[in-house]
Amino acid sequence: MTLTPGGTTHRRTLRWQTAKVLSVRDETPRARTFRLALPEPRPHLPGQYYVVRLTAPDGYTASRDYSIASAPDGTGEIELTVERLDDGEVSEFLHDVVVPGDELEVRGPIGYFGWDGSAPALLVGGGSGVVPLMAMLRHARRLGRPDLVRLIVSARSPEDLYYADELPGPETTVIYTRQAPPDAGRTAGRLAVADVAPLVRGGETVYVCGSPGFADAATAVLTEVGVAAGSIRVERFGPSG
Repeated sequence: MTLTPGGTTHRRTLRWQTAKVLSVRDETPRARTFRLALPEPRPHLPGQYYVVRLTAPDGYTASRDYSIASAPDGTGEIELTVERLDDGEVSEFLHDVVVPGDELEVRGPIGYFGWDGSAPALLVGGGSGVVPLMAMLRHARRLGRPDLVRLIVSARSPEDLYYADELPGPETTVIYTRQAPPDAGRTAGRLAVADVAPLVRGGETVYVCGSPGFADAATAVLTEVGVAAGSIRVERFGPSG
């Protein structure tokens, strides 16, 4: 496998492979994590993604990109967290049909949005945008260096928070935009300067992931607190099903 300095696997070197679904677990009412065993394991950087392709009996295919949620661990297994989108060709099939023991055609890892664990990082995620950032947080914890990262994640409500059991910790901050629990420490509302400013240490790379609206708003907040534009890396996504 060929990796560029940015950690991106060249698409031309990648082959489709058939992964086995080892387990499926719910993260929220609309998000599930699929753990896959890869017959041809390839190292990935936290932040990268795999393409999942479905093929119908008549030969019709549909494919979607899903971020890797797991840290590199040398097991030959990865986790992909998938949000169920209404009328989504691939996400509905994954949620409604796929069970442990099934097989999925995948290709990856792909993407420039990656963190290698060697330098401090601030992670800013909105909704399902937390998925690749969770891989970064898990990687830092696995390295025994949780001090390298700070994660702030925005969710609509506690019900919509991905990885709720893993997020509590000195390196994580959760804000709620629509419904906040009594012990949240702040009222419900969008990401603001007051949320981000205490987390900026200076010199770190900032990784922002979420919808275009969230990514733009988060970038504006980061700029307002003095983070240089060249230090901000952004991954935007939209509903694709």
